[in-house]
Amino acid sequence: MKSVKTLVAATLMTASLSACAAETTAPKNPVSVHVLNLQTGVPTAGVSVELEQRSEAGWVKLAEGKTDSNGRIAALYPANKSMAAGDYKVVFKTGDYYKSTRQPTFFPEIPVIFHVEKSGEHYHIPLLLSQYGYSTYRGN
Repeated sequence: MKSVKTLVAATLMTASLSACAAETTAPKNPVSVHVLNLQTGVPTAGVSVELEQRSEAGWVKLAEGKTDSNGRIAALYPANKSMAAGDYKVVFKTGDYYKSTRQPTFFPEIPVIFHVEKSGEHYHIPLLLSQYGYSTYRGN
């Protein structure tokens, strides 16, 4: 009886460790964004963002999302797909955002085009935003 209990405990522990290992090794979504308001210094929630990929026929929309209360979209790339090498574009729909807040803006959209050389990397695109200017860079 004691050996059965030991065997059951060991099996449960192994299963638990395997589940934890699977969670920590799960692939991270390859594209995330973050929008910060330069005027207020706070995250910008509610900005619509699109992800597109360049093809021979032009730009193809892959996904879209809206920034959360922290100004982030943690997983913008389509789930369960690997990101191929090539050119991609993140389009921040800032005109729609500013219209919803009843503020003017000079930039109705902010396209950020970036190049992916190999799959398996993570691409974080932060946008520092104001009504009349912006800045972006490759984050981590």
